[in-house]
Amino acid sequence: QVQLVESGGDLVQAGGSLRLSCKISGSIFGINAMGWYRQAPGNEREFVARITDNGSTYYLDSVRGRFTVSRDNAKNTVSLQMNSLKPEDTGVYYCKVTTTRAFYWGQGTQVTVSS
Repeated sequence: QVQLVESGGDLVQAGGSLRLSCKISGSIFGINAMGWYRQAPGNEREFVARITDNGSTYYLDSVRGRFTVSRDNAKNTVSLQMNSLKPEDTGVYYCKVTTTRAFYWGQGTQVTVSS
């Protein structure tokens, strides 16, 4: 059974940094992309960042230049380095892995940025 477990969420002041990690366990094959989404209270879940199997990266416009997504294939993890955090970055951050046949979500980790 595939499981995605996020960690690293916390309360931080505006301008601060956090690093989120997502550990993937279980048998998973044919990964196309690994990435991060977030959901703020009252809002729909939105795309934040993605890294593909060939290493290409994509970002939400509002986080480009502040956030960096990376993957460690040996450790089966995907990370999100978040710098210069803003209050509008507050939300639950979810890890998502997409394969040729399915996609998987983690349970989420809370990020709160105070002004």
